[in-house]
Amino acid sequence: MANAQKDAAIAELTEKFRSSGAAVLTEYRGLTVDQLAKLRKNLRGNATYSVVKNTLTARAAKEAGVESAFEGQLVGPNAIAFVEGDPVEAAKGLRDFAKEHPLLVIKGGIFDGNPLSPEQINQLAQLESREVLLGKLAGAMKAQLTQAAQLFNAPLSQTARVVDALRQKVEEQGPQASADEAAPATESTPEGGDEA
Repeated sequence: MANAQKDAAIAELTEKFRSSGAAVLTEYRGLTVDQLAKLRKNLRGNATYSVVKNTLTARAAKEAGVESAFEGQLVGPNAIAFVEGDPVEAAKGLRDFAKEHPLLVIKGGIFDGNPLSPEQINQLAQLESREVLLGKLAGAMKAQLTQAAQLFNAPLSQTARVVDALRQKVEEQGPQASADEAAPATESTPEGGDEA
């Protein structure tokens, strides 16, 4: 490979490391071309799966500032899943494919600039998808809003019940009771006479 081609390949890998939300390093030794094509199809929409040269990947990772994520792992035939979509879905795709095809080995990765172990990638794959989590969040927020609306409506409904009870009491006592309550109570004494 000529130097110009190497430089172009390193620049492309560096850009992929920088623009991807995550990257997962895998070893694909023993997988057929058809199996790799199936894996690429499974990851489509969330990640691109590229076979990489170890020396070029090491240089690109260093230029992108993520070399610690792949330290000591760039041996053997490797490929990287550069995640552009939902990292959870990409991790699930890799995990499920590895279960079906044990020759695919997840070696590690990087997520938002932080190194990931194979165990952490598996934990990421166990999370629910972004859409499901957003749906649950929306449901929780709706429940909170409903509780708040009930809380704000409670004093109004209590006031309405008290006013209604007073109105019913007045109606039951009749018009005379209303007039008696409205007139001031005065004591009358006989004129000109002293009380004995």
